[in-house]
Amino acid sequence: MAVITGAHGIGGEVKLKLFADDLASYTSFNNGALTLKSVRGTIARFAEVKDRTAAEGLRGLELSVPRAALPPLEEGEYYHADLIGLPAVSDAGETLGLVVSVENFGAGDVIEVERPTGKRFMVPMTPQAVPEWDDKRLVIAAAFADA
Repeated sequence: MAVITGAHGIGGEVKLKLFADDLASYTSFNNGALTLKSVRGTIARFAEVKDRTAAEGLRGLELSVPRAALPPLEEGEYYHADLIGLPAVSDAGETLGLVVSVENFGAGDVIEVERPTGKRFMVPMTPQAVPEWDDKRLVIAAAFADA
């Protein structure tokens, strides 16, 4: 959902890097370890974090919620976590490797695939580049796999 990037002010608020549109609809993170009191933009306050020192101690902490708390997906939608770890194959049937990350630099999602050799390549998550995927594999058009 987000990662804490540091403290904000002296009262225990934290700065966030968001991976979701809105955290306000969630109240509990990391199996109940953190209770959200308020969020405005990329600044959040948790009930358990009382001061700047405690907030600084959370730097780098990833905030998560149970899968059941996430909204249902529409046709063609996916959660990044569902793609990471999937085997990637070309539309010609060639084994390409494993999806190791999903990034978004502002123009849409980009998947990174690590080949068995350790070399990595990136592909836009578009219908032209990734014509299909499911919970077992991700298919990449051969023209995009020649990296």
